[in-house]
Amino acid sequence: MTSQPEHHSKVARRAVLGTALSGAAAAALPGTAHAEEPEPSLPSAADGGGGRRPWRLRDTMTTDGAWARFLRGQDLLWTRLPTRWYEGPFLGDGLLGSMIYREPDANRIRFTVQHGRVQDHRPEFGSGWGTCRLPVGHLTLDPVGTITAVDWRLSLWNAELTGTVTTTAGTLTLSALVHDEVLAVRVRASGGERADWTFHPEEAISPRKIQEAPPAGYTPNPPWTTRTAADGTEQVLQPLTGGQTATAHRRDGDELLLSVGHSAPSTTAAEADSLRNLRRATSYGTLRRRHTRWWHAFYKKSFVSFPDQRLQSFHWIQLYKVASASRADGPVMATCGPWLEPTPWPAVWWNLNIQLEYWLVHGSNHLELDALATTLRRNQEQLVANVPAAYRADSSGVGRSSDMFANREVGRPGSGSEVGNLTWALHNVWLSYRHSMDEALLRDTVFPLLRRAVAYYLHFLTPGSDGKLHLPSTLSPEYPVVPPQDTTYDLALIRWACQTLIESAELLGIDDASAPRWHEVLAKLTPYPVDGNGYMIGAGTPYAQSHRHYSHLLMVYPLYLVNWDQPENRDLITRSIEHWHALTGAHRGYSYTGAASMYAMTGDGDTAITYLRKFFDTSTRYPCQANTHYTEAGPVIETPLSASQSLHDMFCQSWGGVIRVFPAVPTAWADLTLHDFRTQGAFLVSAVRKAGKTRFIRIRSLAGEPLKLKHGLGGRLTVLLDDGRPARTRGLGEGVLSIDLPKGREVLVHSGSRPDLVIAPVTFSEPGPAWGLP
Repeated sequence: MTSQPEHHSKVARRAVLGTALSGAAAAALPGTAHAEEPEPSLPSAADGGGGRRPWRLRDTMTTDGAWARFLRGQDLLWTRLPTRWYEGPFLGDGLLGSMIYREPDANRIRFTVQHGRVQDHRPEFGSGWGTCRLPVGHLTLDPVGTITAVDWRLSLWNAELTGTVTTTAGTLTLSALVHDEVLAVRVRASGGERADWTFHPEEAISPRKIQEAPPAGYTPNPPWTTRTAADGTEQVLQPLTGGQTATAHRRDGDELLLSVGHSAPSTTAAEADSLRNLRRATSYGTLRRRHTRWWHAFYKKSFVSFPDQRLQSFHWIQLYKVASASRADGPVMATCGPWLEPTPWPAVWWNLNIQLEYWLVHGSNHLELDALATTLRRNQEQLVANVPAAYRADSSGVGRSSDMFANREVGRPGSGSEVGNLTWALHNVWLSYRHSMDEALLRDTVFPLLRRAVAYYLHFLTPGSDGKLHLPSTLSPEYPVVPPQDTTYDLALIRWACQTLIESAELLGIDDASAPRWHEVLAKLTPYPVDGNGYMIGAGTPYAQSHRHYSHLLMVYPLYLVNWDQPENRDLITRSIEHWHALTGAHRGYSYTGAASMYAMTGDGDTAITYLRKFFDTSTRYPCQANTHYTEAGPVIETPLSASQSLHDMFCQSWGGVIRVFPAVPTAWADLTLHDFRTQGAFLVSAVRKAGKTRFIRIRSLAGEPLKLKHGLGGRLTVLLDDGRPARTRGLGEGVLSIDLPKGREVLVHSGSRPDLVIAPVTFSEPGPAWGLP
């Protein structure tokens, strides 16, 4: 074995940035040999060593035909007319969204028309009323006859709804998509049928009206007005205080095109925007060509296949869903995404929802969807304004809920307020940095904002008689009892943030004046409060009543500060998770997805999948719905998306600077294929598991970061670079291999004889029905 090359010494620190080294990991640093690690073998002449490419993956998913066939098997189907939003098809482009279902109590089909940028602009009334998402309206398709049947398919590959509506008068054949802020629908009638369309504007008032009356002093927005242009385009103009929404639609034969514009502070610009979108679309066919090009390129960035048909379909639908709901240059997702329905939560929620919404974009290799990082970068002045005036010189924060501009004040520690939301959101942005190794993202967004988020905490940390630093009362999100001090949620975020700031400053070459204080906090911050049942909510506050949120377990997941690589913490982790779920009644969908990810961290795939399946169990109080959406008192988009992240955590993990391939695959899933799964360190991982064993792992380095691989292979290893030469490696113990892999290069790892290096869908061992109403 050969040692790591010299150039890795400078960047090795990046591999564990923001995570805690266990005692075992700390003892297994480069330079220490471990005899129990299998020796990599040298390539034989048959391998093609000596400069020729000795191996290459045979990817069967390179053609449009292969993708079209595969994704057709994941499509949603309807043979019954959906009657609610969480049963029907949904379309979106990260801005404009539409859900399709029967108009309540009518023989019509509703196409909702909602837009992620459409909001009120009166912050004096709070995020629930003054800066909330506002409804736009809906189209109805009015047939001549009574609807008797539908036959619909939501094609993931084309992101398009197609099918027929059968009535007592004839048939309507429809197709619909959303692209470039245009809803395009084509309906062809036969028999005695006719396609009549009506646009119904909706009152520009908070959807929160289903739960409560408006606040004192609130006045309704002005009523909308309508007009028809010379070319037949109809417009609805909705004036707002400090803005405007305009909806334009035009019919041309069988086709209808509709677009929504929103402007603020301009009270007129939306009108021109909506018309410009329609002119750019031209026709259904023209728009469709641009639309399918985007979606076909989107899917090809990564691939996963596993033998549970219904869960595999669910996972691909979530990728379709997140790309329909978010784009990096668009608004950050509200709790409902772009599909607004009556809800008490018509805003962006920062104490769990927004974090869970964006996790799956990392492993799936879709950082182009990360609107959260964009939102925080663009709204730094607002984040400063959110803290009390006395702290704005060095601090930033955000309250529980806000508009898309992060406009919500944050309370003071000591008042029982929720303080950690910005810090937790920045953990997501740090994950985007770690998966891209984009130093500009670290330098310009993560570091300066995290520095200010921590500074706000530091104003309130005070030494106690025990010599430890303590935090006055803050709220553990959604737990009904406020600890008198030392809320576990905040202690975990402070530890992660200080450690990340220290390592980031070193990486960026910044000699920060606050660094001594960050070191002091790490040395003196009080330990997490613990009792016989595990982690407590905070000092003097046990976890004593059912709690859907895992805010008190953040150090376990997703921060991994306390993790399974630390044997001394395994009992505490297990007791804490078990006690969290032992108290029932308040658990919701993300309680199950969170537990699944935590058990995946322990390597227990069978328990992980057991918890994940609770989210799909219709006997639970809040299960996944027919179209894979989720509702409690209103739409809540984060939970299904987090279920896909739970699957990711079973398939591949990369916390702590170690890539773990197939760390927690359920026993029943003997076969599994990953391709171009993105990990921390900016690696793309491809791996195949057959008959319960890993057959090979291929890793491509996009940034030249140190590579530590927990491969799960037994026997004598072959570790080959893409030019046929053996990679330089070092065993680090515990089944972890350090591999020297330069930027832009690939390495193949396998044991025994060379396996077939094929990327292909796996055969189902657990067949299941399609999603929708098949």
